Amino acid sequence: MKDINYKNKIIFSNTYKKILRKPKWITSKFPIDDKKIKIIKKIIKSNNLHSVCEEALCPNIYECFNKKTLTFMILGNICTRKCSFCAVLKGRPKEIDVNEPKKIAKVANIINLKHVVITSVNRDDLKDGGVNHFLKCIKEIKKNNLNTTIEILVPDFKKCINYAIEKISTCPPDIFNHNIESVPRLYKYVRKGANYKNSLYLLKKIKEKNPYLLTKSGFMVGLGEKYSEIINVIKDLKKNFVDMITIGQYLQPSLNHFPVKKYFTIKEFNKLETLAKKIGFKNIFCGPLVRSSYHSRLQINKIFKKKYN
Repeated sequence: MKDINYKNKIIFSNTYKKILRKPKWITSKFPIDDKKIKIIKKIIKSNNLHSVCEEALCPNIYECFNKKTLTFMILGNICTRKCSFCAVLKGRPKEIDVNEPKKIAKVANIINLKHVVITSVNRDDLKDGGVNHFLKCIKEIKKNNLNTTIEILVPDFKKCINYAIEKISTCPPDIFNHNIESVPRLYKYVRKGANYKNSLYLLKKIKEKNPYLLTKSGFMVGLGEKYSEIINVIKDLKKNFVDMITIGQYLQPSLNHFPVKKYFTIKEFNKLETLAKKIGFKNIFCGPLVRSSYHSRLQINKIFKKKYN
């Protein structure tokens, strides 16, 4: 498998020119109330904030915005990595908005979010990988939104894993999420710059440091992985103390991104979910359009025994 990087675009060899047609069971839900969606987009834009829903071209954006749920993306909207599956902009990041944590807490109040999810681009240019900014966001939300649960979806903190673990542990969220993304064999093609073992180490050590903290991870299928490799990833996550997992279908954002090699059927997703339940995860969310923070409020219902409207 060969590919060429050219001006942040990934041009794949002739082997991958064939485009698989999207099956009928993969359909995004269109907005029920377009007014709600426009309001949320306006609130985000007016506060100079970013959502991964928009930046990563999430297929569930209309459904989630209609239900007043979203995932904030902090530390800007430009990533320092060039993962071939991701639609987020790549390049040289801008300066950090020091007022971002306060603005996120304010917007969470305005929208009346009961569960806040915060993620970020990779910031390999920062010595702390951006962990202190995550920490400020957690503290601001806890200070201003007492009844709100917090989930952070973090990068791998490549240069400072142990430092990041120590920092987050001073004021942990309710859920610590770090996506494993794919099977280790495919990392060099879809997740360059990342390390499978380092990601597992991050998940394991944060749990050891904070035994009552819920840990979560997710990955995509349809990138060319073998079924046995998928099973091994699920088992690896369990061995490293992950409580919750999400498994979803990879959808190619554009012709310049890594191609879809297979569309998994509903039956195949159900099979993976059954297996994960037997292995012993507290919560499994598995399906074609499942993303790491899709229905994240519902994912924690059984664990926190809360009802979210």
